[in-house]
Amino acid sequence: MQLIVLGSGTSIPIGDRSSPSLALIVEGSTIVFDLGPGALCQLARAGLDYEKVERIFITHFHPDHTADIIHFLFASRNPTVLGRRLPFVITGPNGLKGLLTDIQNAFQNWLTLTPDAMKIDELETGITSKREYECFSLIACPVDHTPHSLAYRVDARSGKSLVYSGDTGYCDDIIEIASGTDLLVLECSFPDGKEMPGHLTPSQAGKIASMAKVRRLLLTHFYPECLETDIEAQCRKTYQGEIILASDLLRVSV
Repeated sequence: MQLIVLGSGTSIPIGDRSSPSLALIVEGSTIVFDLGPGALCQLARAGLDYEKVERIFITHFHPDHTADIIHFLFASRNPTVLGRRLPFVITGPNGLKGLLTDIQNAFQNWLTLTPDAMKIDELETGITSKREYECFSLIACPVDHTPHSLAYRVDARSGKSLVYSGDTGYCDDIIEIASGTDLLVLECSFPDGKEMPGHLTPSQAGKIASMAKVRRLLLTHFYPECLETDIEAQCRKTYQGEIILASDLLRVSV
């Protein structure tokens, strides 16, 4: 597996950090986690074709994680694209169907695709869900951010594993789903001493990584306040493994 960080920022505009989005290449298949504003342009900059995205996994419905769904659907609906691209699936928490319906209605059906072009897979919130796909298995579990927030674990047939937290505060669920994973991707919104509910600081992220005994930790989703501090030094208080600080278009082999 190879991970490409499409957006390492937040809702706050920063010139070199787009809003949250990750691309994961699994045995040649492209899947995407979250579609924050600008994600499609970031896919192009990374040399990835949005027409070949097979699956999109949404962690929660905040605009900085979902706004480019509008762009994705509109671009996919283009007649020259729709006639040749393979069907794709958008997976996310309960409420995903309603969100997509509201978006499509707001744009007077300019974003509407036929069921054979786009499928929607809603996951129950508040419980752990599992899915099996051709080249990987997926586990989704609730995390501490919004009532519908999910974290995802991908286990490839090769034996490699990755966990993406989405937005979360410190909670037992993210430790459990991340147990023993090769690469844990955690949000790291605010610096130590400026904790905010539903988000992590570097030392909290490090504690999760240590408790879960992960091989490597990648921190992302940095607010400006966090970027003004020594993120790695704060994380080192609680985690002694390999730490990677995300930047846009960073590539990491899992």
